[in-house]
Amino acid sequence: MTDPVRSNWAGNYTYCATGWHDPATLDELRRVVADAGRIRVIGSRHSFNDIADSVELVSLHELPHNVVIDRERATVTCSAAITYGALAVVLDDAGLALHNMASLPHISVGGAVTTATHGSGDANGNLATAVLGIEMVTSSGDVLSASRGDADFEGMVVGLGALGALTRLTLDVEPAYLVRQTVYERLSWDAFIANFDAVMSLGYSVSAFTDWTDDIAQLWVKSRVTADGRDHDPPSPSSSPSSVFGAARAAGDRHPVPGASPAACTPQGGVPGSWLDRLPHFRTGFTPSRGDEIQSEFHVPRADGLGAIAAVRGLGADIAEHLLVSEIRTVAADTLWMSPQYERDSVALHFTWRLHPAAVRDLLLRIEEVLAPFGARPHWGKVFVAEAPATALLYPRRDDFVALAARLDGRGAFRNEWFERTIVA
Repeated sequence: MTDPVRSNWAGNYTYCATGWHDPATLDELRRVVADAGRIRVIGSRHSFNDIADSVELVSLHELPHNVVIDRERATVTCSAAITYGALAVVLDDAGLALHNMASLPHISVGGAVTTATHGSGDANGNLATAVLGIEMVTSSGDVLSASRGDADFEGMVVGLGALGALTRLTLDVEPAYLVRQTVYERLSWDAFIANFDAVMSLGYSVSAFTDWTDDIAQLWVKSRVTADGRDHDPPSPSSSPSSVFGAARAAGDRHPVPGASPAACTPQGGVPGSWLDRLPHFRTGFTPSRGDEIQSEFHVPRADGLGAIAAVRGLGADIAEHLLVSEIRTVAADTLWMSPQYERDSVALHFTWRLHPAAVRDLLLRIEEVLAPFGARPHWGKVFVAEAPATALLYPRRDDFVALAARLDGRGAFRNEWFERTIVA
């Protein structure tokens, strides 16, 4: 790899690797992996911790994307290194779509899947739930393929980078659809809490932004739209209402981070457009969010969502001092062993912090303490404090996953400090 970028996208983490590789063919990748002592795959560098670090790093961006659509099976197969933004364009041109997108389309498909990254929506599983098949190179240099329904497949999808080099994925697709995105402002905490289920079901995907002090500053509602212009999920009038639960529709486009330009954000105002231009919060051609930041995220059972929100609000003034913005979302349950939504509908509490690492760590200790009674599971690719003794209690299939990793990676090439500290220790 020539002149590698040695820090992550946000600049809060610098990789420690001393060896960098960018193979251009599958056979070249197999040789790199088989010859390495300790190695990890580096994707679009959107993780905020050391999950993707190791003695050697390998990028898959030089491998062919080779997007293959199978209309009869309603699937697409692609390189794990392709970004969601690039894949979405190919699918939309073919009249097809994914079931959901994350907040930003800049992330690689493989990285998002292996960390169980998600969009939002009461009925929407995380992005990994769309995976129908995977191909990976194991530490022996062999190519392993598995499909939905195979033994241990549900343990392999959210693999945390610990099983092998994920090279290709097959995803479920569906016919392309339209989405309207409407932003509402100044939703009171009282109204949000009293109508939580109704608020979070206002659209196909709903995000509530706050600094944990005065109110919900912005409510982003994304609704799937039928050909005649009516919202069909859930059914609603053909135009966005002027207010919801006392929050007024925004007069113009908004950015979730106060003071940031909305030019980086996807179109709003209730005007229907393609799914790929409305489901993410941010446009592909712009720096998403703020850039110089730290992110954390915790997932609690849907039934405990209001209790968890109340607990975090108790720290609101201290949090706000170091916060850019927080986002509250919902995600549907799944059966993927190491998914934060494993076997439970969830409420996601997301924090986008200022680049204040020491203060953020102190706050995370307090946040994780108040969320512990609710069994809060961290997003694997973001910053958190909990280590293996705590995370092991949160995942019923954790021991099975560790055994699977030992079996697929017998020589431990894909084990790294993050895996030892967070999953195994």
